[in-house]
Amino acid sequence: MPALFVYVTAPDQEVATNIGRILVEERLAACANIIEGMRSIYWWQGRVEQADETVLILKTKDTRLTALIERVEALHPYETPCVTAFKVENGARGYLDWIDAETRDGPTS
Repeated sequence: MPALFVYVTAPDQEVATNIGRILVEERLAACANIIEGMRSIYWWQGRVEQADETVLILKTKDTRLTALIERVEALHPYETPCVTAFKVENGARGYLDWIDAETRDGPTS
């Protein structure tokens, strides 16, 4: 199964932790990494804005991506949350197998 890293931005650590914990508990992600202290500068509704944000990196597999994105969108407070996926081309076989095993297909629990 191809592994994916999913990059999400959140307004703060509490929101990132909540989303990460739910996605791991529901087996949509094998792991959630939370990185505080990011400053974002971006266009929003015709103006340049900036905000402190928290990065959430989720490890999943391709067959879980659609459900993961839908769940992030449902849990996230932003009108248009940043949710992007990057294919993992290579890695330690044991680690990639672990992601596959911990993101079992089927209904979320």
